[in-house]
Amino acid sequence: MRATAVRRTALAASAAALALLATACGGTSDADKKDDKDTAGGGSSAPKTPAKALTAAELEKATLAQGDVKGRKVTKAGPADEVPADGVSVDKEACLPVAHAMYGVAQKGSVATTKRKVIDEPKAGGKKSLEDLADGEAEDAFKDAFDLTSTFVALNSYEGTAGPDAFAALKKAAADCAGGFTATVAGTATKVASIAEEQVTGGDEAAAWTVTSEDDGDKAPFKLVALRKEGAVATFFSFNLAAAGGDVKFEVPAEVVAAQDEKLA
Repeated sequence: MRATAVRRTALAASAAALALLATACGGTSDADKKDDKDTAGGGSSAPKTPAKALTAAELEKATLAQGDVKGRKVTKAGPADEVPADGVSVDKEACLPVAHAMYGVAQKGSVATTKRKVIDEPKAGGKKSLEDLADGEAEDAFKDAFDLTSTFVALNSYEGTAGPDAFAALKKAAADCAGGFTATVAGTATKVASIAEEQVTGGDEAAAWTVTSEDDGDKAPFKLVALRKEGAVATFFSFNLAAAGGDVKFEVPAEVVAAQDEKLA
């Protein structure tokens, strides 16, 4: 891959990422197994007794902090990262829970919320720019420079059965909207081309998907994860810039999910 092609791929991927994540992942600036029928239909392992919601203080203690995930920088999300529920619209109403999860929007019944950005620490390597590289070196340089995963984590505390209900609604929406939909945030429309189920474990129940966006013919993969522990539900939305070029395998952020699961235990 020539340096100019690498740069063009990076720019296209960046545009797709910014359109889909809006402010959520920008800047510097988380199971009980069900049968296949429940997974496909969005079934939830609801607790036998309604869960008591974690208070704001308890939720803050259970939220990821710097040092909880090795090799990642954890920071608090700020006001610029907030996307209100009424600021998200979709062309297919059934897909709204997916769009909300992508942008860290709490579902009905949430009593407290925390949000974090978890970003891979840069890998050790040279500082040589793409312009100074020979054509044969550009591809490796691209991978090294952009093979970093950024994850936006929203942790919500729900009262009673609202947590399991929110989890079940997201699973059902992901299944119903596997063929894609269009989400609009802050006036910017983003096409989701497809949603494919991934494997993940943790909490009382967990689910994961690859969400593929499409922008003017350029596709970019994102990872969406939901983790429920009693009345708390965490959603994780991740992007890896190098993966948009198609040369880097992009995995579900399992270590981030596991760290959040541990703090909720």
